[in-house]
Amino acid sequence: MSTDIRVAAAESEAVQPDRSGTDAATRSVPAGPRGRARTKRRVGTVLAWVALSLLGIVFVYPFVWLVSASFKPRSDVFDNRLIPETFTWDNYFQVWQEAPLALWILNTAIVTVLAAVTVTISSAMVAWGFAYFRFRGRGVLFGLVLATMMLPGAVTMIPTFLIWNALGQVGTLTPLWAGNLFGSAFYIFLLRQFFLGLPRDLFEAARIDGASQWGVFWRIALPLTGPALAVVLVFEVQAVWTDLMRALIYLRDSSTFTVPRGLKSLVDAYGFGGEWHWEIIVTASVITTIPLIIVFFLAQKRIIDGVASTGLKG
Repeated sequence: MSTDIRVAAAESEAVQPDRSGTDAATRSVPAGPRGRARTKRRVGTVLAWVALSLLGIVFVYPFVWLVSASFKPRSDVFDNRLIPETFTWDNYFQVWQEAPLALWILNTAIVTVLAAVTVTISSAMVAWGFAYFRFRGRGVLFGLVLATMMLPGAVTMIPTFLIWNALGQVGTLTPLWAGNLFGSAFYIFLLRQFFLGLPRDLFEAARIDGASQWGVFWRIALPLTGPALAVVLVFEVQAVWTDLMRALIYLRDSSTFTVPRGLKSLVDAYGFGGEWHWEIIVTASVITTIPLIIVFFLAQKRIIDGVASTGLKG
């Protein structure tokens, strides 16, 4: 009896199809439009990564070349090899002897901190006024502020120089940052859009609880706009650190030079002056670029959050 049962079970297993093999084959073949859509998404993702990788290489290559050239002797600077044939650290020791690079970095750091902090605070105050207060002519006045963005820098260059010259500040670091005390039209627009996205009821409740106008702005509005303030701060740090035009106009003595003005003096002395010490110039460029890279990596998350949230709230 048991033998007949085993024979019947074996025959039934032989008759049943291999469902596991069929299911595996079915899963391996995309099912209709849904499978084709999934395949298109995968292809699009791969193409996007390839395009971003190529763009990344294009943007990173000049700096990689600069770093590589800084480790080469003078005769090999322009050999276009990313891996130096003759590797040397001498350029990084010699550059500090050929130029007061530490003083230039210190001057630039002072100007950058003062300019970034003043323009962030002043722009936030003006933006808060346009976003929170209701007064006649607010739209027209805000339009005039934005209209200043359309003026080329060359239009105001000479009048601004005459003002600073009359104040006796030509040759000092003051003209490089003090103008930021009056804010920036672009930053005012950026911060105003962020302030408009905040709930107004929160500020009204604070006023009912006895908070002053300044207290509402300083204790409630500013902390809520941290990502946008970080964007403004980092943007201004990059702009001031690399600003050559104002340094060329206002700085006269090498003891007051900023990094861009100092590099320009090195190019004039070693690049076009007949000595051709390009290894010193590229090494100084690498050293002065490192602080900006550090600032970017430290503030990368805040920058992304600030740009994304500002765009959504705008």
